[in-house]
Amino acid sequence: LDLLDQRVGDTADPLIAKIKQRAAALTLGPGNDPTSEMGPLITAAHRDKVASYVTGAAAQGCEVVLDGTGHTVEGFENGHWVGLSLLDRVPVTADAYKDEIFGPVLCVLRVDTYEEGVALMNASPFGNGTAIFTRDGGAARRFQLEIEAGMVGVNVPIPVPVGYHSFGGWKDSLFGDHHIYGNDGTHFYTRGKVVTTRWPDPSDAPEGVDLGFPRNH
Repeated sequence: LDLLDQRVGDTADPLIAKIKQRAAALTLGPGNDPTSEMGPLITAAHRDKVASYVTGAAAQGCEVVLDGTGHTVEGFENGHWVGLSLLDRVPVTADAYKDEIFGPVLCVLRVDTYEEGVALMNASPFGNGTAIFTRDGGAARRFQLEIEAGMVGVNVPIPVPVGYHSFGGWKDSLFGDHHIYGNDGTHFYTRGKVVTTRWPDPSDAPEGVDLGFPRNH
């Protein structure tokens, strides 16, 4: 992103092509197979729910670039498999955009400019995490200040790469007063104590007055 040329929409076509190529090459398999890059979903009901976002996407204005529904793994046909699906040009009215799918469905929304992108993200009722990829430190700084999300990554796709950072968002992506872990987790499970001290000089004590504990001489 170059702040002198704030058009960002031109990156979409080559990005979509690379994502499609990588997604189609993912290896699905059981979790005990070290070659597996993605496993099955937890139940058949959830598999069907995730698949419904893809099968109904075109009717809601999305472009289905990659359809991972109906995927099976040889020898594990009874698993709840769904391959990665890629939806492009997703409108904000589509269910795939409005709902948290919790499945391998990647939705791409397109904007022409940086300002349109920030406005789109800030208009969402959710504010969990977001990221910007740029070589421009000024663009990154501006994004950090303008975006309304609890976690921001700069050239980091998952904004919380380590467990001791607080994980949690803003707006409808946060329930309660504290985030899940990190410093907020410590605050939630502990009770703070404040101690204020002042130590007078012992030489100022009246003769014969000793407020300390008894001592063995």
